Amino acid sequence: MIRDARVLRAGFVPREVEHRDAEVNHLSSVLEPITNGEPADTAIVTGPSGAGKTCISKFVIERLREEVLDVEATYVNCWRNYTRFRTLYQILDDLGRTIDIHRQSTPHDELIDRLQRYDDARTVVILDEADQLEDPSLIYDLHSLPQFATICIANNEEELFSRVDDRLVSRLRSSEHVRMDKYHDEQLFDILSARVKWGLDEDVLTDDQLYRIADAAAGDARLAIGILRSAASHAERENRDRITDEMLFTAAEDTRAQIRQKSLDALTPHQRTVYDILDEHGPLGPSAVYDRYVDAVEDPRTKRTLRSYLSKMEQYNLLKADGTSRDRQYSVVDVA
Repeated sequence: MIRDARVLRAGFVPREVEHRDAEVNHLSSVLEPITNGEPADTAIVTGPSGAGKTCISKFVIERLREEVLDVEATYVNCWRNYTRFRTLYQILDDLGRTIDIHRQSTPHDELIDRLQRYDDARTVVILDEADQLEDPSLIYDLHSLPQFATICIANNEEELFSRVDDRLVSRLRSSEHVRMDKYHDEQLFDILSARVKWGLDEDVLTDDQLYRIADAAAGDARLAIGILRSAASHAERENRDRITDEMLFTAAEDTRAQIRQKSLDALTPHQRTVYDILDEHGPLGPSAVYDRYVDAVEDPRTKRTLRSYLSKMEQYNLLKADGTSRDRQYSVVDVA
């Protein structure tokens, strides 16, 4: 049944993207100066989870590298590499500049110096989940280096701006902003149809089933593709020649659980502490959460940072918020 498993994987970048022509053209125009050996502006790419931010960014970079020989690219998942050192190390490692760096003893300034001395091909740095950076001043450092172009990906630009100092906020606000909305069901149907065309045998599922996947995903392409992948894998294991409705139902449950667990596993230690507090004591307002959080950790972050934690976990459907901004209460989303 599965002819090309690559197209069903979450990180797959297709040769053509669906329903994002305007965003692709916008981001391409931001990076166009690189093709002439000139500095490019920082791009801020925002939108909800599953809107295609990472896919579009990688797609534009791949197309750029097809056109220009002397361009490099590096991708950093800032949820995984959330400290300043980890992010800098990942960038330098992709550029082959970490051979004598010691993770325990090399100072941060040495890493910045190496980036400043880097004079090879112009490089595009994708900072995915940039609002997860513990020290967002790193964006300022990259912004000031003409040999690097930066794409900052975040769910919400205001959440990103709220954690940086004024000098960077003014620069980020003047940067190019590429905003993406959730996909509509028709758009998700087209995305799924393309994946089925290239990845699966013919007639393994109906258009009606694809529409039901799109409806279940509620605008989240990552969830939609995950449901398709899980259902196809189930059918393949059982040597079926078609995907049944029962397989789709099971795939939807399994995929939601997998995405939820992946999001939980990606939480930083401080975020996980906040989540555990709400899991045990919620619903709670931000002030009550912060009081318990301060007692639970040795080096608590600020109240502003805690609010960004709550917002981030709400965006990833780990927490839900009830009430107005003045009396808002947060609680853990029921797995059921």
